[in-house]
Amino acid sequence: MPSHSACPALDDRITALQQLAHAEPRLEGVLLYGSWTVGEADAHSDIEAYLYVADEHVESFDGRKFLARLAPLELAYVNMYGVLAVVFDDLMRGEFHITAAGPGIDEVPTWEGMVHLPRPEAAVLLDRTGRLTRAARHLATLRPPEPVGTARQLMDELANWTLMLAHVLARGETARAHALLHTVIAPQQLQLCRLLRDSTAHWLTPSRALEQDLPDSDRHRYTATTAAARAQDVRHAARESWRWSRDLCAEAAGRWGVQVPGRLHERISDLLETCR
Repeated sequence: MPSHSACPALDDRITALQQLAHAEPRLEGVLLYGSWTVGEADAHSDIEAYLYVADEHVESFDGRKFLARLAPLELAYVNMYGVLAVVFDDLMRGEFHITAAGPGIDEVPTWEGMVHLPRPEAAVLLDRTGRLTRAARHLATLRPPEPVGTARQLMDELANWTLMLAHVLARGETARAHALLHTVIAPQQLQLCRLLRDSTAHWLTPSRALEQDLPDSDRHRYTATTAAARAQDVRHAARESWRWSRDLCAEAAGRWGVQVPGRLHERISDLLETCR
């Protein structure tokens, strides 16, 4: 049985899912991932799991009907990523990947570096053959991103997207610039910041637990890049964002010897200064 999280309601739902899975002969395995598996689940957490269906039953397995036996569903649909997303009657969310066991379980070790399962046996709710547990053990060690190549990639991304941001601002598209700033540029800044602070546990969702993971100085720099979707505010935030990006790039260059395209950076700065 899985170990307990900090949320009894979530524990109860996971225990019920495990019992239901064991009673469903078409399932070969069930693997949890996300906040529950790294000990961060709370009353606001959802359930994220892979349901590995025996290959010969994939076409006949109805994920909605299966999950409705777990708890009444307020919503169930296949989202933009092809994942079955549900909302239970107590407003707990869930995301369930329903996949053929054969190729699906073989893919699990390839997630190394992207998914962390510190207690693989606890994340495996069902394993009829032993294959899933063996595969999950590949994810037991958290492997941080390789710093030099990752820093170079993020530095290039920040220059490219900030240049686009400057052009969009110059065109007067405030809403589009606002979206670029907050949904494209900010996550890459936070990843570069995490890389520099040796704090990559929340790499794939770099804003998660930002208040606990990063120093106040970084949090204040991040806050300065946020803005309401008003033209003047977005322009100011864009300039603050680029200043922080340049500071992060300079720090990465000093630490790992990554080359900064200085002339391009200056030209982007000049372009942003004209957007007032």
